[in-house]
Amino acid sequence: MAKHPLAMALAKVVIAAAWADGHMDVDEVNSFKRLLAELGQTGGRGEMSLTANEWAELEIYLYSPVSADERARLTAELAALLRGPRDREMAMQALDSLLRADRVVTDEERGVADEIRAALLGADVGFLAQLGRLLRVSVGARAAGPNREQFLDEFLHNRIYYAVRQRLGQAPDEDLGISAAEARVLALAGGLLAYVARVDQEVTNDEFERIRSALAESWGIDAARSVIVAEAALAEVSAGLDFYRLTKSFADSTSIETRARFVDALFAVAAADGEISSDESAEISRIVASINLTHDHFVAARRRISASG
Repeated sequence: MAKHPLAMALAKVVIAAAWADGHMDVDEVNSFKRLLAELGQTGGRGEMSLTANEWAELEIYLYSPVSADERARLTAELAALLRGPRDREMAMQALDSLLRADRVVTDEERGVADEIRAALLGADVGFLAQLGRLLRVSVGARAAGPNREQFLDEFLHNRIYYAVRQRLGQAPDEDLGISAAEARVLALAGGLLAYVARVDQEVTNDEFERIRSALAESWGIDAARSVIVAEAALAEVSAGLDFYRLTKSFADSTSIETRARFVDALFAVAAADGEISSDESAEISRIVASINLTHDHFVAARRRISASG
């Protein structure tokens, strides 16, 4: 259970409202952060300050649009935590402030705001009713509806795996035809290949195909599914994926033999356009060191790619 459940519930509903028109622009994100600062939720003391873990939990809602069903669940959970008119008024003000962030309130945003207001105004915040709600929350009862938080661990520790889940209806182990453990490693591998392809900030068709084919051949998935994983990996690396978390996770979940063979795939991506640049070579060397291999592994793989060319 969150340390500050009311603060968390309010923040999630505000984010859901910001997604009403299907996108979250920079002004809205910045306004959201300012709004939390005003509410005393970005640090300091008091029941409305969020912990680092709670902030991390909010990221999953900022990541992608919130559906109507999921928004309804979040609103119901907020309503269940309101302790009185003061809490309800604070929630209403937070909602209004966020929706004015980009200075234009769309019909979609207005409709969602009205929906949330109606739900909050209809909430019974009497003492006995509130006591019952708090008891239900304290034992882990949750409102019905979609809940992306069940995949929070993947979101925080294997972002590409989470992105693949999103694209495949959140069941990659079934849709990819491999186990969940293999799917997680596959996602990590896709990220490392993407780092090499993006050294010059541009990914060619040949580089994309090398990534796709490496994933398909090494993990036995078909072409269509390997495209999805490659696209997810490139998108997440472009968005600023944590390199050291990625490489550590890959090293921790694979054998030395698997990692040594994988270096060949890294060089194959680098050589996709006919030559391996010094920047690509340096990036592969950085990856090799970060996944706990030696320079000898780097040299051996470089020789193999040169011999095959």
